[in-house]
Formats: sequence, structure tokens, C-alpha cells
Amino acid sequence: MIGLFPVLVALLLVVFASMRILNEYERGVVFRLGRFYMVKGPGLRIVWPMIDRMVKVSLRLVAMDVPPQDVITKDNVSVKVNAVVYFKVVEAEKAVIQVEDYIYLTAQQAQTALRSLLGQVELDELLAGREKLNHEMQTLLDKRTDPWGIKVSNVEIKHVDLPVEMQRAMAKQAEAERERRAKIINSEGEFQAAQKLAEAAEIIDKHPAALTLRYLQTLREMSSEHTTNTIIPLPMDFLRPFLAMVNRSSGGVPKE
Repeated sequence: MIGLFPVLVALLLVVFASMRILNEYERGVVFRLGRFYMVKGPGLRIVWPMIDRMVKVSLRLVAMDVPPQDVITKDNVSVKVNAVVYFKVVEAEKAVIQVEDYIYLTAQQAQTALRSLLGQVELDELLAGREKLNHEMQTLLDKRTDPWGIKVSNVEIKHVDLPVEMQRAMAKQAEAERERRAKIINSEGEFQAAQKLAEAAEIIDKHPAALTLRYLQTLREMSSEHTTNTIIPLPMDFLRPFLAMVNRSSGGVPKE
């Protein structure tokens, strides 16, 4: 019995050393004697020492920043562009066997894809069509990383750094565009005002009483103001009888 005790202790130590715990978001790629054996799921797992080797792989979504890249657009404008790539492992076996470091390799692929894709578009499309470029880059990266068991779920272009000269040129262009729109709006307002005045003149010409009503309304507005002096213009129809009397007394002919 005394001789069996060291053996039992050794077996217990081997069992404890063989126990591995995998979290819900982890998978264990097991190699037995150097050859792929199986992929183990979450929970308590046994990995025999000196026979098996297990590599843990996380299945959680990874957000990876792509450092700023020097890109020359299709219209020969040099810009710096950075992005963020969202990906995760969907096949742990391929992520371990096919590549040495899938995170590093995905980062390199993202940088080359960013430069090659944005080099085929013009600056205006880069600034205005980011959604389309994000989708195209996501499709391109997903196709390249699929053999490694990597799924690229989304790509977002974060910032486009323009040269100072280009920023000044774009500011001048935007200012000229704003001035053009202001002039167009001003001219449209003057045109509409002229139309309304022409319509008002036609109404007054057809209905002379409208002018009298407008005159009375003007008098009312002037009387409501707090002024010391008030100038009231009189229509010529009010003055014609007085002019006729003056002309008759002087022997003249009333003038129209």
C-alpha cells in the first residue's frame, strides 16, 4: 500500500495538470503528437501532457485600427487615410493551422486593401461615397481572409487627412458655391417681387378705386405712428376744382 501512494499522487498530479477550462467564447484546437486532433468547446477539458497540445482561440469580435496609409487617388491627390476593421474567427482550426498569426496577417491585408482600393477612386468619391467604399473594402477583405477562417463583418474609413493646399482650394470652392447660391436666391427674389408689382399695377389700372383704398390705408398707418409732423399727399382729383376756379377768375383755360 505504501508503494502505491506515490503512484496515486503522480496520477492525481497528471490529471490536475491535464485539466483545461475553456470559456464560452473560446475554442481549443488540440494537436495530438503534432497532428490535428479535434476542436474542443467551452467547459472542463482534458489535455494529456506530453501527448496533446491545445491552442486557445477567441471567437469574440475584434476591432482593429488600421494605421494611416499614404494613398494617391485616381486624380493624383496624396492623402492619408485610416480605418477600423471588425472581424472574428469563425473556424478555429483554420485560424491556427493556415496562418501563424491571424491578427497580424489580417492587419497587413487591411493596409494593402486600403491602399489598392482607394487608389482606384477620385477624391470626390472618397469624400462623398464612404459607405460604398466601406462595403467594397469589407467584401475584398472577407474574400482574402476566408481561407484562414476569418470573417470580416465591417470596415469603416475613419479619417481622411488632406494636404493644406487641397484644404484651401476646397474652402475657396465652397465659398464660391455659397456666393453663387446667394446670388441665385437674390435674383429669384427680385424676379418674384417684380412679378408681384406688375400684377399690382395691372389691378390698379383696371380698378382705380384700389388706389384710393391703398391711399386711405397709408393714411391710417401714418396716423398710428408717434410723429410730430405728418405729410399727407392729396390726389390731383381733389385739386382740379380749385384749379378750375383759379383759371376762370384769371380768364384762363383750366389745364388738365
